[in-house]
Amino acid sequence: MKTNQNLIWRHYKALNELYTKGRTLAKISTNPYINAILIRQKKLIKPKVGNIKILEAQPAFKAFYEKEFKATYERFEKFLNEQGLNDDARQKYSVQDLLTLMFIEENKSTLKAGLTTIRKFSNIVFKGNGSKYLEQHPGLQLAVCKLLGITEFPDKDPKSLQWRLVVDSASPRAVVLCENLAFLKSPWSARENQIELWYVGGNNTAIIDFIGEDKLNLPVYYSCDWDYHGIRIYLMIKEKLKVKGCEITLLFPENTDLRLPVDMPHHKSKWLQDKPFSNFKPEFFKVEEKELIEELIRSNQWIEEESFDLIELLTHNNVLP
Repeated sequence: MKTNQNLIWRHYKALNELYTKGRTLAKISTNPYINAILIRQKKLIKPKVGNIKILEAQPAFKAFYEKEFKATYERFEKFLNEQGLNDDARQKYSVQDLLTLMFIEENKSTLKAGLTTIRKFSNIVFKGNGSKYLEQHPGLQLAVCKLLGITEFPDKDPKSLQWRLVVDSASPRAVVLCENLAFLKSPWSARENQIELWYVGGNNTAIIDFIGEDKLNLPVYYSCDWDYHGIRIYLMIKEKLKVKGCEITLLFPENTDLRLPVDMPHHKSKWLQDKPFSNFKPEFFKVEEKELIEELIRSNQWIEEESFDLIELLTHNNVLP
């Protein structure tokens, strides 16, 4: 699923209307992706001759829609209808909002059992949008509360936050421990490829202690942000698993050019510039891992886990053929 098109739910509704009816009155041509790719580059959509307020689908649009959007639209629509959430075009849910709502529904018992304050919940579950994201989007906040079966979030955090958030596989070929929730929000990709995912980010690493021996017989990998906290958590997990007689492999980014400045908004992980190799032990890393970390420290940059595609990442690291 492509999530970099900056589409919101009303765009999906309009594209489906073009697919089913051949035309739409929805004002979607201002979206950069729709305007640049669908209208100008591929010429799959054109304004109606004599009435530019109406957009019409061109002959090649149907096949493109079926390949790029149909399955995603149907998955989102089914979810919104089943959960009693308003699915009309006025909703401004982004793709990430919808994926996150689906994730919340699938893990609602676990999330509710360890419920945090709204800002902590927003910062973890809606990572990248800031701790005030839910407060700034009351419609989305209402949807979250409805899915969790609550009227409001607690005023204080629980003493221990240990969510066991897992994408199970009936017959896994490997286990991937994830620092962030991004991959768990598209569970079908992992299940289709017999990969089991565990969320072990932040203060959630204690669940490593309860991984069964049957899972430790499988190859175990770690996916993370390539920043100070991500690498530090990897080393903590590596030590925990070493005690259990299990080795873990750090997944190397399939594209190391997708770098961000460490001082960007909502990113709090800073390299220890005054310590050699940010105070990590170089002997714990392969040559290419060490070189990349050194480059990131030197340039004061990081690579976000959410920029990875799970299947491409696993293929690049020879986990999948």
